[in-house]
Amino acid sequence: MPTTDIGTFQYRGARALVILHEQYMREFLATWRQFVASGAVLPVTQDADYATPQTVLRHVLRASRGYMTWMCDKLGLPDPQIEAVPEPAEIEAKAEGYLEHLLERWRAPLRDLTEERSGEEFKSRWGSTLTIDSMLEHAVMHPIRHTFQLKELMS
Repeated sequence: MPTTDIGTFQYRGARALVILHEQYMREFLATWRQFVASGAVLPVTQDADYATPQTVLRHVLRASRGYMTWMCDKLGLPDPQIEAVPEPAEIEAKAEGYLEHLLERWRAPLRDLTEERSGEEFKSRWGSTLTIDSMLEHAVMHPIRHTFQLKELMS
């Protein structure tokens, strides 16, 4: 069930994407826990973010943190003060607490974002040109994509 009590937003499109991000981040963590309990394995890869289930979890949480810090930076907003993601060795034990902190820090920064500003283009950290809207949509799809990946590996 998505959180809907996140306050008012000037641009309701941003509000909807913040709520969807929260919903799918929670779903990802639940699926990740099922994946670990299932004993399923990740495919062999050279990508360090996919070396272990713990690095996949850290990757998704770190990306979420990065999306919001990037948006705040590009929009000239204050740093959202999202703590660094726990290291792989401690991520499993700290996942719920960190996720709650992360999601709480996602709820306020974009409240005054206007629809006009959501369409401004900026260079992403990976080199693509994105609008704030497209970064929000990316932030929603990222945990969905990894949830899908883990579910497929368990089947």
